[in-house]
Amino acid sequence: MTPADAGARGVAAAESGGAPVDEAAALSAAACLFRSLGDPTRLAIIRHLLLGEHRVVDLTAHLGLAQSSVSAALACLRDCGVATSRPQGRASLWSLAVPDQVLDVLAAAERLLAVTGDAVVLCPVTGGDGR
Repeated sequence: MTPADAGARGVAAAESGGAPVDEAAALSAAACLFRSLGDPTRLAIIRHLLLGEHRVVDLTAHLGLAQSSVSAALACLRDCGVATSRPQGRASLWSLAVPDQVLDVLAAAERLLAVTGDAVVLCPVTGGDGR
């Protein structure tokens, strides 16, 4: 089960009056998901994968990043259930496992950023030098 599944099931069960929800587990899973999206390199890769499948070599060229950085970011996204790969010859083609849902999350984040402006960047805990 991916962190997104756990969080979504927790919310769905709570809304439908279903079985009791382990709120701590659901919150932890949601936090894990947001951490997976909280890295500029991973976000840049996600944006490219929204356009379609890419090989690691293509992503390194497009983003100007080291192969090791791209591979590490892809491994994280794969482990979080966000990205997947399939072999093609000696290479692997990477894509988003759930592109529509990822796009929904990114669109919601853009709407929130539009409303809050620079507040997140100015936050002493998560923004600027507080990282």
